Amino acid sequence: MRLLVTGASGFLGAHLIDALTAHDVVALSRQPSDDPRFVQGDLLDTERLSALAAGCDAVIHAAGEVDHRPSAAAKLQRAHVDGTASALQAARAAGVRRFVHISTSGTVAVSADAKFVADERSPTPSVVQAWPYYRTKLYAEQLALAATDLDVLCLNPSLLLGPGDARGSSTDAVSRFLDGKVPVSPAGGLSFADARDVALTAVAALTSGRPGERYLLGAANMSFALFYERIARLSDRSAPRLRAPAIATRFLRWLPEGTELPGLGVSREEAELSAHTWYLDDRKARAELGWSPRDPLQTLADTVDDLLLRRVGAR
Repeated sequence: MRLLVTGASGFLGAHLIDALTAHDVVALSRQPSDDPRFVQGDLLDTERLSALAAGCDAVIHAAGEVDHRPSAAAKLQRAHVDGTASALQAARAAGVRRFVHISTSGTVAVSADAKFVADERSPTPSVVQAWPYYRTKLYAEQLALAATDLDVLCLNPSLLLGPGDARGSSTDAVSRFLDGKVPVSPAGGLSFADARDVALTAVAALTSGRPGERYLLGAANMSFALFYERIARLSDRSAPRLRAPAIATRFLRWLPEGTELPGLGVSREEAELSAHTWYLDDRKARAELGWSPRDPLQTLADTVDDLLLRRVGAR
């Protein structure tokens, strides 16, 4: 099978390329590469993208930006919404029908209710509209699923962990803890998944799953307090003894962008996100895509080991 992969130089993209060794891959990347499969280019150059998609059997659209600042809204709109529109148009122009769209669980699986666990039928949380990253990911996802002339599947992975996050944008929560920058545990909870497992499931989605559907992917739901307790054991460090108070999100939004909260070691954007829970139910993906994540403790161990090795190598 010949495939066009966008976002190939990212954390998930690198694992996708590793998982696609049995396929003929054209990998679009913003960064130059010595790998002959990689082509440096702009996702918004639809004509160029259409040419790259010519002769392909499917597109895996994994390109995106991670930035939680409100001032990044325009940049995120271009990367997520305009970029997805370009990728969809390129697939149409090249006659490619199968389109695997990589979104995020945060378009549906987030709540101020610590007991809430979302599935694919859950309504879009109103809070998503206040966060440019998740808002633009939602709009991109809706745009992709509305393309009924294509066979679109949407994968919604939770926080990606595992080895290989060279930029550190996904594994930042673990990295900051290893650097001693998490004095207290956030009040909320998270879901996470191994990037290697998500990559394998994206490959499975080329031939399985139902067009027009989205699939939540997560390996574990846990409070931030438990998350950091487990990382502490794996890294031989002390877990935070205190838990942050459930600061009202309305209060946080009154603070200037990027304000670091005294004693917490996080920006107001990070504090607002981590005051919520991001729990999900992945049974649909297990049943229809064969989603079978590895032991989440192994993912945490591999993440910690990789980050510690990078610190040694940087000395």
